[in-house]
Amino acid sequence: MTTGLSPEDTTAAIAALGTLIRGHRLRIGLTQRELADLSTISVRAIRDLEKGKAQRPRTDTLRLIADGLRLGPRARTALEEAGRRGHRNGTGRHRPAERTAPPAPLHPLVERRAEAAVLTEELRSGAERLVTLVGLSGVGKTRLALETAAQLHDAGFTVLWHTAPGAVADCLPGDDDAGTALAADCADYLRGDGCADDLPPSPVAGPQDRGPLLVLDGVDTADLVFPRLARLQREYPGLRLLLTAAEPWNVPGERLFLVSPLDAPDPAAGIRPDAPAVRLFLGRLRRVRPDLVPDERDLADIAWVCHRLDGHPLALAAAASWLTVCDLRTLRGIVESDPAALLDPIADGRSGPGLQDRVTKALAALPAGHRQLIGGLCAAGAREFELQDVLRLTGESLPHCGRVIRDLLISGVVRSSSDGGRSAFRVLCVVRAALSAAVPAPSAAA
Repeated sequence: MTTGLSPEDTTAAIAALGTLIRGHRLRIGLTQRELADLSTISVRAIRDLEKGKAQRPRTDTLRLIADGLRLGPRARTALEEAGRRGHRNGTGRHRPAERTAPPAPLHPLVERRAEAAVLTEELRSGAERLVTLVGLSGVGKTRLALETAAQLHDAGFTVLWHTAPGAVADCLPGDDDAGTALAADCADYLRGDGCADDLPPSPVAGPQDRGPLLVLDGVDTADLVFPRLARLQREYPGLRLLLTAAEPWNVPGERLFLVSPLDAPDPAAGIRPDAPAVRLFLGRLRRVRPDLVPDERDLADIAWVCHRLDGHPLALAAAASWLTVCDLRTLRGIVESDPAALLDPIADGRSGPGLQDRVTKALAALPAGHRQLIGGLCAAGAREFELQDVLRLTGESLPHCGRVIRDLLISGVVRSSSDGGRSAFRVLCVVRAALSAAVPAPSAAA
């Protein structure tokens, strides 16, 4: 009796090993180069293993890779067994055992249900096949994408989720290594990376109108190759693509969806504890100060802070974190005098770049004329501005100024203002704070 694997089984086993290695690598956030440095295995060898091209991986090679991945005993045993015989539960290179689900969010959804409902229906019905969520970093694009993906998964869609390298992963990683690896392969293919010329095989066996949904979170749209999308859609009938990005892809068929900060009404018109920004702040407050039960004065301070920070979720979370070392009245005073000091949370920053760095990067990506306009609007000192102000400051034509305001809205550095019941806009406080922090203070001699 022969105990060897057939050629087909051998191919499936090697492919399953590559999927397992890639899944572990992506789970801990390593690139192939970083894993190569940690394991002393060449980048090419790791790439070949992950692509299923290495037919006979050595035991020492697998041991070094396991060391580089810092695998525990059980995961190490599974990797070694996959190297010998393939996954017990694997049936092929990329095909997940079940319909894959999106990652689990870290925070509850606040006031985005109407937006999620619109996105879900557009993607479910096929009215839109390519949607890009844009807005300033930290505004909640990932959380909205997670909610939309969860609703589509409940409706029967396979969800493939990929967080771009370097992006802040604002969710718990999924537990489906095959689905994670397949999503990464799709992202590589759309970026045209290296050996990603071959189309990844479809994981979906079901009605064409039920998926898959491919989510690329934090993607740089400038890296995507549009002609490859059509080829991927031919391989994945019914494919929907949902992007979260700093800038639009600007390709045919793209549905641009602007994610704005939460509503934070002016407290001068009355305190609204049910306002979305206030609700988010109260939720954060309970996490850092569960002993504090806000009274009317506290609610007034909270409403003012939320309005001053324009309802920007990450700015509100950062400000709330400071309540571990100061009270609400002191926090309001800091926001009023020096909001730049509160743009980063009081924690150790392990969650990624601070808000000030993110806003500075967003400003640097704008054309020079747009940055000059933002500087002029901030220097003017007015809380809000209108189209006429842009006409006056730039001296350009009406169509040009209209396009500039649209660009600034899409970038997220300004938001619409409805406080006065007119078509007005305002530069976000976090943007003003980042600009003021970037201006060097005058020297003592000066």
